[in-house]
Formats: sequence, structure tokens, C-alpha cells
Amino acid sequence: MEARHVLALRQILASTSWLQRVEDLARSLRHTRSPGGLMLVGTPDDEPWHLAAHLSDESRYAGLPQLAPNLVRWSPPPGAPPHLSIDLDRLAEARRGDTLFVVNPAEEAPAPLLERVDDARRTGTTILALDRGDRDLASLAHDAISLPAGDAPLTFDGLQHLVSSAAGQQEDSRRPRLRDRVSRFLDVVSGPRSPG
Repeated sequence: MEARHVLALRQILASTSWLQRVEDLARSLRHTRSPGGLMLVGTPDDEPWHLAAHLSDESRYAGLPQLAPNLVRWSPPPGAPPHLSIDLDRLAEARRGDTLFVVNPAEEAPAPLLERVDDARRTGTTILALDRGDRDLASLAHDAISLPAGDAPLTFDGLQHLVSSAAGQQEDSRRPRLRDRVSRFLDVVSGPRSPG
């Protein structure tokens, strides 16, 4: 999804609570303490490759190295490159200051995933989640967004794009927020407005 599509989606959702929820989750992602501390895991049947790529991009663009995730995989193939061979043992090493971001596009997370998330939480790891209304996963998460199936106009893929885009927006008072930058851009493109 291109930046202009994310912007269009943000405009569609402007009158809803979705954008605030996305910004809250993005803020939690940015609070990961150090590079290598963000772990991203999906289910055995659906690994969040696309979200991992977008978070890595946002990490580079925004200069926020802690946003570059370690994609944790259920069964990395033998001989996979190091960044694609991180297995579930990484979750056992999670500690306070780390963040585990769980992406579950199914209605219920598998029991082995919930057990590992619970173990990571007990070590002080911050748990974040994107899910389809999974109460068990949401109960383990410190911050979560649930998108029930068919909640138009937002899709699960669109939600992931909004979160990754928002994660790259720093909350530095010297740097204008995306909404302010877009507003200024539109002012320049459309010309001066008439008063009143």
C-alpha cells in the first residue's frame, strides 16, 4: 500500500476512533527500549512478513532503530539467512524493555502461541497485539487493537499499514505530526483560502 493510499484511508477514518487507537498502539511500539528489542510473531499459518517489512522501512525513514522488528518464525527452514532464521526460542529470551508484537489474522490464536505470549509477559516483556477479536490474546496484551471480520471500511491489511505508518511518526514537538504536514501540503497545493 502506497503512502497516498494510507493517507486516503486516514481521511476516510478521520471521524472514527480508529486513528486514535492506531496512534496509541504505534506509541507503544516506539517505546521499545533498544534496537533488536521488538519481536514480531504471527501464527504458524500466517507470518506477518509484510508488516515486518513496513516496520523496517519506517525504522530507517524515521531514524528509530528500535522499530526494526525481529520476525520470529515458527519453523524457519534450514539455511535461512540470519534475519529469517529467528525461531520461537527468541521469545524465551524476552525480557523487560522488549516488546512482543503479536499479529493474529484468525479469530483465535493457537494455544502454543498464547502460552509463549504468557511466558514472555511474565518476564516483563510488553505485549502488543493486532487481532480479529481474540479475547484470550487481548487479555494478555498491554495494548491491542481488535478488528472483527467485516468491519468496513477497514481491512486487516489496511490496519497493519496504518499502524506501521503511525509508528514512524515521532512525537517530537519540533516535528509536525503527519496530519499537520498533510494539511500544510494541501494548503500549498490548493492555494490560499479566502477568509470566512
